[in-house]
Amino acid sequence: MRIDSHQHFWRYSEERYPWIKPDWPIRRDFPPTDLEPLLKSARLDGCVAVQARQSVEESRDLLKLSDEHSFIRGVVGWVDLCGGETEQQIEELSQHPRFVGVRHVVQDEPDDDFMLREDFRRGIGRLKPFGLTYDILIYPRQLPAAIKLVEEFPDQPFVLDHIAKPHIRDGKLDPWRGHIDALAQLPNCWCKVSGMVTEARWREWKPDDFRPYLDAVFGAFGVDRLMFGSDWPVCLLAADYPEAYALAERYVSELSEADQGKFFGGNAAKFYCLT
Repeated sequence: MRIDSHQHFWRYSEERYPWIKPDWPIRRDFPPTDLEPLLKSARLDGCVAVQARQSVEESRDLLKLSDEHSFIRGVVGWVDLCGGETEQQIEELSQHPRFVGVRHVVQDEPDDDFMLREDFRRGIGRLKPFGLTYDILIYPRQLPAAIKLVEEFPDQPFVLDHIAKPHIRDGKLDPWRGHIDALAQLPNCWCKVSGMVTEARWREWKPDDFRPYLDAVFGAFGVDRLMFGSDWPVCLLAADYPEAYALAERYVSELSEADQGKFFGGNAAKFYCLT
């Protein structure tokens, strides 16, 4: 099974997606029918749809799309991990077999230690009984809090989105690299090789710009805990889908066929328990 482990769908409105800036060319609808031919062109069998707004309604909508499009193999949705209805929301969504995980847009939280708040940690503690994973969406400055969170919940599967969005456009590696090494020491945390092109100079990047960051995550996590993700359609700000795919494909081309299979789907299928 070859899987794109990270992409989004949305019916655009300014009210629903205020994070999409006025001059960005992704201010339109992006349905599954737009993605399907791109997956096929990359010889990918399916994808994992990930939340793009803090809404249980969107989680329900993504699950409906997975009923209508069999190539959507899993959904990482949103629930209010800090609220009083966390368990009820998880219980409802978990009735669907393709609800595989939860994500909160922690990168937008003004408190860098947001993930260490008691109410958030209590919400994280409710995921494991339902067999749910958690996607960590953060900036490099929030990595120390992520390390503490992952340490506190050794039985909870975590995956780091977008390699924590390092400062690729500036060529800055540290302290991001040291924090990645520390996070990778925790076996319950995996990492998505995704979202890199939008952290580089849009439409001006070169493949070599990413090599130090790819070397760092492959050296830290190893091929058994890394997975490809396109971050489509957000990636379109800096690269089209074939370019984002080719960037990852080029880097792993020297790996064995078995290891390439892990990176391009096997690991995602294992982590999210995809069928």
